[in-house]
Order: sequence, then C-alpha cells, then structure tokens
Amino acid sequence: MHLGNGIICPVTGIPMLIAAGVTAFYAFKKAKKDFSKDKIPYTVALTSFVFALQMINFAIPQTGSSGHIIGGILLAILLGPSTAFLAMCSILIVQALLFADGSLMALGCNIINMGALACFVAYPLFYKPLEKLNKPFLGAFMASVVALQLGSIGVVIEGALSSSIAINSILKFTGLMQAIHLPIGIVEGFLTGFAIYAAKKFDYKKLSICFGTLGFVLAGFISQYASQKPDGLEWSLLNIQNSIIPQVQGQLFAISQAVQAKTAILANISSIPANILGFLAISLVMYGICILISLKKGALLNEE
Repeated sequence: MHLGNGIICPVTGIPMLIAAGVTAFYAFKKAKKDFSKDKIPYTVALTSFVFALQMINFAIPQTGSSGHIIGGILLAILLGPSTAFLAMCSILIVQALLFADGSLMALGCNIINMGALACFVAYPLFYKPLEKLNKPFLGAFMASVVALQLGSIGVVIEGALSSSIAINSILKFTGLMQAIHLPIGIVEGFLTGFAIYAAKKFDYKKLSICFGTLGFVLAGFISQYASQKPDGLEWSLLNIQNSIIPQVQGQLFAISQAVQAKTAILANISSIPANILGFLAISLVMYGICILISLKKGALLNEE
C-alpha cells in the first residue's frame, strides 16, 4: 500500500506530511507517560520484526497480485497505539529514505494510511471493545481487516485530491482497492490474532529474542522467496493505467526526487545484504526513539 512517485502531488502530500508530524508529536507525548527503559529491547525487536514482515509478499490466488502484512494492529496491541504509531513512522521513513519504497512526497499519506488509521481508529474502535468482551482474537482479526480497508480508501481519496486518478475511474479504483485488500486483511487478521495469543505465553525478554531472531531470518533469508507479483496497490493501478495522470511536475517534486535519489543507498544493491542492513537501520532508529521516549522530564538535569 506504499504510495510511490506520481500519485501524490504537493498540494496533497505536504498537508498530509504536516498531519503525520502533528500526529507523531501527539503520539510521542502520550507514549512518554507510560514507557519505561525495560521495554526498549522488546519494542526495538518487535518494530524490526514488522519491518521484516513487510518484505514478505504472498501471492493472492486467481488475481495476479500479491500482498504483505502491514503490522499496524499487531504493533498497537503489543506496544500500545502511541508507541506503535511511532514504530510505524520509523519503518516507513527508513523504507522511503533507504529503499525508495514509497515516495517522499507521499510519506505523510503512507504514515496516515498505514499508521494513524490502524493505531488511532481501527485499534480503539474495533479491537478494544472486543478485547473487553474477552474476544481478543476476534478483535485483532476485525481491526486488521478494517485497518486495511480504511487505508485503501485513504489511498483513493489522496489520489483523487491529487488529480492523479481520472474522475470517471475513481469508483472503479475504489472497488479494486477494497476487493484486493480484503483477502490481505483477512490473512493479516489471522496472523495478528495468532501472534498476540502466542505473545501472551512469554515474558518481554523471551519475546525480544523471539521477535529479533524471526525478524532477522525473515529479512536476511526468507525475503528472497517473496512473491514478485504486483502488490494490491500496484495491481489496482495497473487495472486503471489509462486513467492515471502522473503528478511529476514542479520544483517540489523535483527536490523530493533528488533527495530520495541521494538517500536510497540500499535500493541498488543485492536484496539480502540490503535487507539485513535495513533491518539493522530500523533497529537503530527505533532504539533512538525509545531512548527519547523513556527520558522523563528533568532526567538530563538530574544526571548533570
């Protein structure tokens, strides 16, 4: 669901980036209230695991398309929505800057679609009520499906606002996005439900080791066997390719392209070392975020 170049124009992309930044500031302030240093290894390992999990595209039978787990609901359930949103921000920023996976102009849109809608809409409205009814598996399943559907609608709206999707194809694009992301959401729902069930059996230390090891194996080895078929968004765009109006003009677009060309140092090397380096990069980025979250007011003054 990563929006790439040509779909989002500055008129849409910049306000969405500001919205993502404001949401990240809110999430940071909320996360600081109950985050502690003992959660750092667990948070880093889980974030890196989700980063690696997003590399594993699986084929969707009879469609010619593929999908991958987003992980927003999994992060929200196991970390809390605010820390989860920051984790998703770090994942999407590393993907955009180091891998050119998702354009910089669309970064705010991607953060809102895959992070905010999962953590601050689907999680509280669908997972939490069912969790209170002692149905966490059903809650995880429903929230995962809803998060994917909301994110796909977000893509359509942002594409329409950017004038990259012809007006007469918006309904068709909406139908394609909803239809192809439904099976992806169902798969993610089941996996998320099983993951949270399994996670309850272990303490933070064991989970840190488990998620870290699984993430490294996924990134370094299993990712090379991922499906090469177009993902849900790419498949939907291919089916309306004659109705796409690329938004690739203007100085702001040129600047974003030039910056990404300089930063995407892992985009042009072989996949296994690139994925391992990316895995290590996201671990370092999330570790830094966790250190900042865990610092309490006045901590630096007290240390001095």
